[in-house]
Amino acid sequence: MYWEQLFETQRRLDEHIQTNNQIKPDEVFEKKVLALLVEIGELANEARSFKFWSKKPKSEPAIILEEYVDGLHFILSLGLASGYRYDSETVHTSRMDETSLFLKVYERSITFKQDPSEINYRQLFTSFLQLGHQLGFSEEAIQDAYDKKNKVNHQRQQQGY
Repeated sequence: MYWEQLFETQRRLDEHIQTNNQIKPDEVFEKKVLALLVEIGELANEARSFKFWSKKPKSEPAIILEEYVDGLHFILSLGLASGYRYDSETVHTSRMDETSLFLKVYERSITFKQDPSEINYRQLFTSFLQLGHQLGFSEEAIQDAYDKKNKVNHQRQQQGY
């Protein structure tokens, strides 16, 4: 995947938001972590893998993918705020089930919040990509959905969202 392109696209959105809202990047780190956790929860809610008590099927793949890229926006933004990039070309699939992968992403998000080191960022990013793979998303589908959602996010900012 073209990670540097996604980071550059996210950088432009972050700068737009920061400029329009007079925000300093170091003032919103914890808010971005919380936003990521909320997005992971929304993604889990649509995927429904943990809802053992319900017979209702998971949401349509397009809805799940949109929730997934919402989380990706915040992971990219946290990397930019911390001065980190992700550049791995290979994402190793995980043998964990979906629920375990969701928990792993949550755990790695909190670990990164507590210790925003490069290794913790890379582990968070990797586990999030493993989750995307487990959900059935190709790198091309992720990038396309990210680009579409990024345009929506820019429009929202221009409309005073």
